[in-house]
Amino acid sequence: MPDARERPEDERPVHRLGAGVARTRPAGTGRVTGGRRDTGRARYRPVRGFAAGPALPRAPAYTPWFNPPATSPPRPVPLSRRDFVHGSAALAATAALARPADALAPLSALGPGDGYVPLPPGAAPGDPTIRALALRALDAARAAGAGYADVRIGQNRSQAVFTRERRVQGLADSETAGVGVRALVDGTWGFAATRDLTPDGVAGAARLAVAQARANRAAQLRPVQLAPVTPTPNGEWRSPIKVDPFAVPVADKVALLLAANEAAMKVAGVRFVNSGVNFLREEKTFASTDGTYTVQTLYRTTPTVTVTAVSPDFRDFQTRQSAEVAPMGRGYEHFTEADLVGNAPKWAAEAVQKLSAKPVEVGRYDLVLHPSHLWLTIHESVAHPTELDRALGFEANYAGTSFVSPPERVLGKLKYGSPLMNVRADRSQPGSLAACGWDDEGVKPEEYMIIKDGMVVDYQTTREQAPYLRDWYASQGQRVRSHGNSYAQGWDDVQFQRMPNVNLLPGRKEQSFEDLIAATDRGIAIVGNGSFSIDQQRYNAQFGGQLFYEIKGGKVVGMLKDVAYQMRTPEFWGGLDMVGGPKSYQLGGANNDGKGQPSQSNAVSHGCPPTRHRQVNVINTGRTA
Repeated sequence: MPDARERPEDERPVHRLGAGVARTRPAGTGRVTGGRRDTGRARYRPVRGFAAGPALPRAPAYTPWFNPPATSPPRPVPLSRRDFVHGSAALAATAALARPADALAPLSALGPGDGYVPLPPGAAPGDPTIRALALRALDAARAAGAGYADVRIGQNRSQAVFTRERRVQGLADSETAGVGVRALVDGTWGFAATRDLTPDGVAGAARLAVAQARANRAAQLRPVQLAPVTPTPNGEWRSPIKVDPFAVPVADKVALLLAANEAAMKVAGVRFVNSGVNFLREEKTFASTDGTYTVQTLYRTTPTVTVTAVSPDFRDFQTRQSAEVAPMGRGYEHFTEADLVGNAPKWAAEAVQKLSAKPVEVGRYDLVLHPSHLWLTIHESVAHPTELDRALGFEANYAGTSFVSPPERVLGKLKYGSPLMNVRADRSQPGSLAACGWDDEGVKPEEYMIIKDGMVVDYQTTREQAPYLRDWYASQGQRVRSHGNSYAQGWDDVQFQRMPNVNLLPGRKEQSFEDLIAATDRGIAIVGNGSFSIDQQRYNAQFGGQLFYEIKGGKVVGMLKDVAYQMRTPEFWGGLDMVGGPKSYQLGGANNDGKGQPSQSNAVSHGCPPTRHRQVNVINTGRTA
């Protein structure tokens, strides 16, 4: 997953468990913390502007449970399995002992005194009330002088459950709702957001966005030009889920996680097991002065297990994460179909096996990479460098720019990898994290090639960015059009270019991971993603993994440890000489792709087959001298 610089502070977990369960909300929306209601008025304002000058504090979006906290949180009081299986009602009663009765009140119970004006009860995406609010914001922006404006009304809910061995470590359930308005005045952007979901509230945000745009004209270098878009007057899209995770009792989720922990703990040598699951439902309505009005409901489900084995002499420990279980844009069914209970003993046994694995010998090896590992290498060394704002230098402070620049010197000229390398972007794969019907500019995303036969042929773009490639598109007989890669992590964040699903296409010949191993005389097979490091140009990098197997004469002869490989991006992909077939293609991904200032997180999947790469430098990370 993204490196430390790609983990926005928003995404670090907030431990919200004192003695029981608390329903929590982003700061400034009547959040509940430590058993008291905190309206956040001293730190947050109901209406925020996005402009040059001192940054305003920002209400965080959902916080995935699996990232390390920035600071040591208050120590949670664990719940026993016996307590939990009595049901959610018992937990709520326990929580009530530690905090006021209103601590579990729904978001709609908050009022103007809390800095939050809710939608009417029962309002949902597509509701006439929401449409009226969106149109009111657009009318106010136009009346204030905007040449273009768009509005996003969002209602998000996130739930996380995390456990350790036989106890519940924590629960978090958050809701947030509001509106963000973006306005373009004389080629300059302005943005404002508010929780005040009333006609006057959204109109005020729209007028503030226009005022911010006017103020920002002083820093304009060149006016913004938007690529044309085909309006969608009444569009609807929904993630293809079978079971809404928020309709399932929390007790059922905890029972499954604790059962997985128990199965792993039965393996001799295992000392610790952590497991958890995160669910997100994002309901968003988009409207623009171009005539687009869309309603979407997106879901994400992220289950995970981490097993830690400790050697008998306590001198070594090894972990095994459930790397093959990727986060998905699916419902509760992904959590159950992951079969954490059935897979936990296997993961536990592999963690124990790593304790006695042979340290790797430094040298050059042919690498056979499993999709559960390769997705991260694609993310860092292919997807990020081909973001157009990085290539143009507009994105620099957060994780760097790109060696794939300038566009006029690399498009159709830069050999990124071998002819087997074909990389396609999309936001349409069923179950993928970036899948949607329209991006946050109202553009219907399209599939497009970024790298074809090893050659760079395109970048990731938005409506604002596509015109920069006008000459290239004209030379290729293509029209200037956004690829639909605009996204904001929440209603209170301004949208900008974010990564779609970026995928390495499989070969035509049907080959499996095992087939690639059988074709390798001397090499290392790697399963699962691990730690990594990459430079600010995405050119030099180092990657670890979860499991490493030594290959000799086409066979796995044992497990290795302390393995990491070093690469220069074009050389690594230039050494690609085998790719798996269509049946070997799998999705990996992450919820926490960080970018921007203020930082935002994006959820993105990367599909790929297994691959083989020739003569890659491997180092031993366990050496101390």
